Amino acid sequence: MAPETEFSFSALPGPAQRHIRTFQIHQFLDRFAMGLTVAVVALALTDRGMDLFQISVLFGIYALTTMTLELPFGGLADSIGRKPVFLAAVVASLISIALFLATRDFYVLALSFVCIGFGRALRSGTLDAWFVETFKTTAPHTDVQPALAQAQWANAMGLAIGAVAGGVLPDLLGAQAVIFGFSVYDVSYVTSFGVMLGVFAFTVIAITETPRTLAPNALWHGFSNVPTVIRDAGRLALKHPTLSVLLAALALALMATNPVEVIWPTHARPMLDAGYANTLIGVLTATYFFSIAFGAWLSPWISRMFNRRHAVTLMATFACLAGLQITLALQAGIAGFVAAFILYSIVLGASETPASSILHTCVPDHQRSTMLSLRSLIQQLGAAVGLMAVGAIAEVYSTPVAWCVGAACLLVAVILTFVLVKRIDADPA
Repeated sequence: MAPETEFSFSALPGPAQRHIRTFQIHQFLDRFAMGLTVAVVALALTDRGMDLFQISVLFGIYALTTMTLELPFGGLADSIGRKPVFLAAVVASLISIALFLATRDFYVLALSFVCIGFGRALRSGTLDAWFVETFKTTAPHTDVQPALAQAQWANAMGLAIGAVAGGVLPDLLGAQAVIFGFSVYDVSYVTSFGVMLGVFAFTVIAITETPRTLAPNALWHGFSNVPTVIRDAGRLALKHPTLSVLLAALALALMATNPVEVIWPTHARPMLDAGYANTLIGVLTATYFFSIAFGAWLSPWISRMFNRRHAVTLMATFACLAGLQITLALQAGIAGFVAAFILYSIVLGASETPASSILHTCVPDHQRSTMLSLRSLIQQLGAAVGLMAVGAIAEVYSTPVAWCVGAACLLVAVILTFVLVKRIDADPA
C-alpha cells in the first residue's frame, strides 16, 4: 500500500476541491430535508391521534424495513451505480411524505414509514462510496479521513439547522395551515417535500458518475446478484480480522449510545419548568446535531494528536464516551446535564470518521457500498438490541442505571479497538 500524504484542502487539485464542496452541499440539503421532520415527527403523529404504543410500532416498522433491505440495496448500488439508487431513495422519501400528509389512518401511516425505511436502505452506502472512490481518483494517496470529516460536518449541520427550522415553522405558519384543514406540523413536512425535490434536481445535475453498462434486464440482474454480493461481503468481513473487530466494536458502541439519543428527552424533561420544557428540549435537539458537527470538524485535529493512527483515535473516543455516558447518567440538575450532553455529542461526532477511515482502507471498490450497508445493518442491530435492553432496565430500575450498563458496552468496545490497534500495527497493509 502506497503511503498516504497528509490532507490539506488548499493543496488538493481543483477537481478534488470541487468534489468535496459538491458533496458537502448535497449532504447538507439532503439532511436539512430530513431534519425538518425529525424535529416534529412525534408531535405530528400525536396530533394525528396516535398513542405512544402506535408511535413505537411505526418506528419499529421503519427499523424492520431498513434492516431487511439494507444489504440487498447496498449490493444493488455496487451493481447498477450509486447515483440511480440514490435517486430512487429520494423518490421513496417523497412518497413517504406525501402519504404522511394525506392521512390520519394508522395503516396508511405504517405504509409511509415503510417508504421511509425503503429510502433509508436505498441511501445507505450509495453516494458515500461514490465520494470516497472519486476522491481517491482526484487526489490519489491522500488521507481520506479529513475529507470524510468535512462531509460529515455538512451532514450534521444540515440536520441541526433543519431541526431548528422544523420546530420554528409550525409556530410561524401553523395557524394558516389549520385554516386550510392541515395540522400545524404539516408545514414542516411540506417544506421538507420541497427541499427533497431540490435534492433530486441537485443530484441529477451535480453528481456525475460514469454510467454502468445497463442491459434491458440490468435491474433484475442486479437483484439476482444480491445473494452473491452479500456472500462475498460477509466472507470479506469474516476473513479480514480488522473488519471483523471493527464491526463488532461499532455494534457495541451503538448498543450504548443509541439509547441515550432516544431516551434523553424523557430523562431531561422532569428537570425543567413545564412552561419552557418543550422549547429547551427542541433547542437541545438542535444542539445535539451542532455538537456532532463540531466533533466532526475537530476530528482531523484529534487524529493528528494520535499521528493519524485511526484505530488509536477510535479507542480514545470510545473511552471518552464511556466516561461521559456515566457522567451524564449521574447528573441531577439541568445545567450539569446540558454540559455533559454537549461534550458527549461532540465526542460522538469525532468518533465517526476514524471508523470510516479504517473500513475504507480494508474494502475494495467493487464491494464498498455493500460493506457500508453491512456496517449500517450491524450498527442498527446493535442499536435495536441496546434500545430493548436499556428500555427494560430503565423500566425496572431507572434511566441512569440503564445508561451506566450501556457504558459497559463502550468499555468492551475500547478493548476491541485496542485489539484493532495491535492488529493494524502488526500488519499495516
